[in-house]
Amino acid sequence: MNKITVLGSMNLDTTIRTERLPKPGETLHSKEMFTGGGGKGANQAIAAARNGGQVSFIGALGDDISAKMILELLKEDDINIQGIKQLKDTRTGSAYVIVDDKGENSIVIHGGANMKLSDKHINGVNHVISESDFLVSQLETNLLSIEKGFEIAKKANVITVLNPAPAPKQISEKLLQLTDVLVPNETELEMITGIKVTKQKELDSAAQIIHQMGIQGLIVTLGSKGAFYSFTNIGNGFVPAIKVEAKDTTAAGDTFIGALVTKLSLDMNNIEEAINYGNKASSLTVQRYGAQPSIPYESEVNINS
Repeated sequence: MNKITVLGSMNLDTTIRTERLPKPGETLHSKEMFTGGGGKGANQAIAAARNGGQVSFIGALGDDISAKMILELLKEDDINIQGIKQLKDTRTGSAYVIVDDKGENSIVIHGGANMKLSDKHINGVNHVISESDFLVSQLETNLLSIEKGFEIAKKANVITVLNPAPAPKQISEKLLQLTDVLVPNETELEMITGIKVTKQKELDSAAQIIHQMGIQGLIVTLGSKGAFYSFTNIGNGFVPAIKVEAKDTTAAGDTFIGALVTKLSLDMNNIEEAINYGNKASSLTVQRYGAQPSIPYESEVNINS
């Protein structure tokens, strides 16, 4: 069982279903509205916990009712929450998600407590990181806190996995140099490398740039096409997606990453098998509505294999 620590964001999501996404200045009536747990960090942690990982979480919440709800949801999936700090006079992160009938979404995020995660807090939970096999993070929190977490991980020979989402306008060289495995989508890959990916040749060129930055592993999620990987010690390849009819793609990428790291061996030699498992888990997620409520359990993934 892989020991996985997620350093990342936690939000309370408000999801609104509409026939189509509204145009600027347009008002639409919703079909349905519901609230639930979200945030890329929490989504990835729950995906890992539901698919066989031993998971700990590091992050920050406010001192409001939203925080209580999020903590209860994490505890339901047996996630170690000792690394979560609650901040006084601060709002918990929140997200407002609009999903149309085709499964496409638009999301607005208020970072709240997520953006106030401090180096001091990270240093205080360094033992949680050091005892892990993998440290996973995204870009919805204070970036300096991620750098600090990755520094601790590297000193302890913990594998660092960075999901550079939401797509960064810029990302520090230091953080990239501390990253072992980078997991972007096409847009995020273009933001980092400057290469717009439309063909295999461009994927290969982008992978070369990523490896020159000192990053050992690259996994690019390509939506309905599947995932491309390139590792300096293994080579590259492509794993096709599982074809399904999507209802809501909100937590698709998070489910993929969380499920992937539960199956990935420390030497990365089973990369295709791990990606395929992540694809299977993600294919179940997109057939359901909501973020965390849509994330499947290992038993469901195995049954549908």
